[in-house]
Formats: sequence, C-alpha cells, structure tokens
Amino acid sequence: MIVTSVTEFLAVFSEQRFPMQAPPCARAAFLCSPLGFALATQSAQDNRYMDLSQHVDPARALAQHAQLAAALSQELPVITFPGDPATPDAVFPNNVFATIHGRLIVGAMRHAVRQREAARPDIRAFFRDNLGYEVLDLSGAAQVAELTGALVIDRARGIGFCGLSERCDMAGARAMHDAFGLNLTFCFELAASEYHTNVVLAILAGRAAVVAPLGFADAAVPAAIAQVYAGRAITLDDAQKTAFAGNAIALTPGSVWFSAVAAAALHSEQRQQLQAWGFALRCVELDEIEKAGGSLRCCVGEIF
Repeated sequence: MIVTSVTEFLAVFSEQRFPMQAPPCARAAFLCSPLGFALATQSAQDNRYMDLSQHVDPARALAQHAQLAAALSQELPVITFPGDPATPDAVFPNNVFATIHGRLIVGAMRHAVRQREAARPDIRAFFRDNLGYEVLDLSGAAQVAELTGALVIDRARGIGFCGLSERCDMAGARAMHDAFGLNLTFCFELAASEYHTNVVLAILAGRAAVVAPLGFADAAVPAAIAQVYAGRAITLDDAQKTAFAGNAIALTPGSVWFSAVAAAALHSEQRQQLQAWGFALRCVELDEIEKAGGSLRCCVGEIF
C-alpha cells in the first residue's frame, strides 16, 4: 500500500496492523572505498551539502573510511569494495545498491556519474554469485529511484518513508515499494533544498526516529512520523541537520552510529534520550568524506 498524505498515513497505521516482526537491522554491511576521492560536480547541482570550493584530501578520506570499516566491524561483518576515481560518489553506495533477504536492488540514478556506479559488475557479481541473491535492476526504466537515500525504511515493520525530490519521483517510489516488498510506503515532498530523505530522517531499529522537520515541505509529515514512534523521536534543528545528525543508522538493536561532527551537534538531552531508549552512541570522524555531501549512513550499504 502506498499513501501520499498525512491523513491517509495516520488512518492506515496502527501497531496491530504493522507489528515489528522482521529483523530490524542488517546482518552485515558493505562499503566502497573513496579511492581517488573528489567532489562530483554533477551531484553538487542538487546537493546543498556540497561546496565545490573546498579542498579535499584523498589520503585523509581513505584513512577515515578505513577507520569507519574497522569501527563497524566491531558490531557486524563488513566488506569493502574498491572505489574508482571515475565514480567519486561511490563512497556512498547505499543510494545505488540495497538489499532485502535474497535480493540485490540496483537503483535508478539521476546523474550520469552515479549511473556508472549502477553498471559496475563486481558488486552485482558478489551478491549474485557468492550470496546467491537475485539482482533486481531498476536502472533501465524511465524513473529516478535512489534507494535508501530517498527511501528510509523501518525494516521491522516493512514501512518505507519516501521523500520525493529530483533524486526520486513517484514512479521510482512505486518501483522501490515493490522491490523492497514493503507493506506500506508513505510518500511526501522534501523541502526544496533537500535531495535525500536519509539526511533528514533516520529510523533506528524500528523503535525510534531522528527527524529534521525543516527538511520536509509539509511540517505535518515529520510530526506524523514522530507520532507513530510514540514520542521516541529526536527533533533536529537546522544546524544539527547541516551537521548530518539526521544521517544516522542503527546496525544493531543496541547502538546508533553518527559521524563525529553529527554526534557533537547533538544536545546532551538528546544523547540521554537515545541512551534511555537503549541505543549506545557510536561515532567516527568523517569530516573529509562529508565534504562530498553525505555522512556515515550514506557510506553504509546494508546486507539483509
């Protein structure tokens, strides 16, 4: 079922109708190294978090990414695919490749620089030949569907929160709803300045939400999402959103990962709330990689 209004969403949702019955977190993660790290000019056209005038340090980006892989591997298995200077945004693989159990989904990317990522054979082959996953390719259709950049998923309930923007249209939202086998998808417009939902919303292991209301075109949308999580919602201000505090991920039911910049932007009471809800805070320095317009959650592909 796909709904496109707050009224529809709140009328349809109930804990009884959409219980937590699937694994809320991934069983492994995959990353893509920032080899030849650079800022992608095409992506900067609709990513306000990028500043092409910034100097980037490829060696520092590689070091930070290696530290991220090492840190995440303390909680779950992690595999890192090699990057490619011809695809500088590949360090953010979750927009291009995503999974449900037994299926790899390939996104339909807006920009040519990212369409090249979707065509790379090694990631497809790893899931198809080594894990035995079906490959479902959305990239050939007349749609834009940038996977878990545009679509934030409550995996436990099978509910998708899909922000419509230049990086995801309604046809893409419908395709992702089917590809991920979701029970319910709530589609809404992002604020005109936003490109991906996962910068303004995180769902943590089906139990809590991190929401940046200014990232949504209609303030009633984040309010409705917070209502669904029964008050377990962290509300971010604009400065925290800019610091990527919304780009968080729970890779186990007991912890949540932020970049160091994002974690530092949280207020003490927000940290205490997360801890009270059963989430230990983890963070890694990623400020070099963040110059490319994404943060920790964007770096993590999930294997279910």
